[in-house]
Amino acid sequence: MTDADLVRDILRMKEDMNAVILAHYYQDSVIQELADIRGDSFELSRRARETDADVIVFAGVHFMAETAKILNPTKTVLIPDMNAGCSLAESAPAHLFRRFREQHPEHLAVTYINCTAEVKALSDIICTSSSAERIVAKLPKEQPIIFAPDKNLGHYVRAKTGRELLLWQGVCTVHEQFSETRIADLRTQHPAAEVIAHPECEGVILRMADFIGSTSALLKHVQESSAQAFIVATESGILHEMRRLAPEKQLIPAPPDTTCACSICDYMKVNTLTKLHRCMKNHAPTVEVEEALRQRALRPIERMLELAEADEEQTARIVAEIRLPFSGGYDQPLR
Repeated sequence: MTDADLVRDILRMKEDMNAVILAHYYQDSVIQELADIRGDSFELSRRARETDADVIVFAGVHFMAETAKILNPTKTVLIPDMNAGCSLAESAPAHLFRRFREQHPEHLAVTYINCTAEVKALSDIICTSSSAERIVAKLPKEQPIIFAPDKNLGHYVRAKTGRELLLWQGVCTVHEQFSETRIADLRTQHPAAEVIAHPECEGVILRMADFIGSTSALLKHVQESSAQAFIVATESGILHEMRRLAPEKQLIPAPPDTTCACSICDYMKVNTLTKLHRCMKNHAPTVEVEEALRQRALRPIERMLELAEADEEQTARIVAEIRLPFSGGYDQPLR
């Protein structure tokens, strides 16, 4: 089948299945164009929770589809390829994270949403790149905190909040590989361009940046900034949405420390149009989360949502509910 045939068939199946297609901004442009909803991991999870579709087709990586299932367990959640993983999620195996928590039982665990359901269930509060700074700043100053799994985001939050954080040493391989030298060369070639960067980047790249923000924040900044050119230090798939929203702006992908001209997440690109078609045709692979695990993983996500609107008194109540010292994980009896 041609791409046009695949697209027509996907759209037909979507209607027949009462499905919604969610696509992350790092997906190939053809998949982004097909999607009903495009977004970053948090926005897609939020929209998955709200949908009244019977089937959620999640064109993203596994932890994102898994989060959708945690938030909306009655829906069928399909993913084009189960091998669409994430270097950050893989950097924090649940058994090692459990051991780390057991070694630091008085620490509250704030964990980036880029992790597995098992690690979410071992955490106290989930955060996103846009909410991490705000959540950490709200927590009691005397409370020791573990921040996992992204050490670069953790360093950024530490610098912004002044809080001491015990960091898990995980990284996003895409955001870890940007070249300081090659970005500096681009800046010389384009002196009017702003450097914009995701906080998963290394500190040396963030120090070069004129603006630092989550995926959604970067999109908003490109639209609203008076600058006409941007050197973009995040996965290059975002350039498709940036061009759609700000077609008059010049967008220059920040190069990695290789011969490549832009930084690509191989995990995201595992999903293809053919695999998207196949998963909808076969109603597989499906993403499942065992119910006890789902409930334990859900509560830290709910705390994130509650803390976004909480005042000081409400924050104290949310934190007081967390059982410390840490004494067990998701396979322990539920509260």
